[in-house]
Amino acid sequence: MSASAFSLSAAFPSGGLEVIRGEPVLGGLRNPELRHFFCPACMSWMFTRFAPEFVNVRATMLDDVSWFSPYIDTWTKTKLPWVTTPAVHSYPEFPPMEDFTVLMAEFAKQLPT
Repeated sequence: MSASAFSLSAAFPSGGLEVIRGEPVLGGLRNPELRHFFCPACMSWMFTRFAPEFVNVRATMLDDVSWFSPYIDTWTKTKLPWVTTPAVHSYPEFPPMEDFTVLMAEFAKQLPT
């Protein structure tokens, strides 16, 4: 789940994630605006709560990822030169929060109805 050069995740509204079993542990950088949660047994990253409105879930945690394709590349300033993905947008770090409304609306338009 965690041995990769990539960290594929999906952003969901904060209310869209509920931990129903176990107790993930807080780890990684300690930042009140960016809280990373890990499996207590293997310490693999599972999800991140950021901003009050979003939670970033590791895509490998989802039962069905057949619909999933990268839409936004982040932290590309640290990627290896040969790395490419089919992402539509690319940011050297995280997108500014003011970009998220437009990005989410654009993403929603491409989803099947």
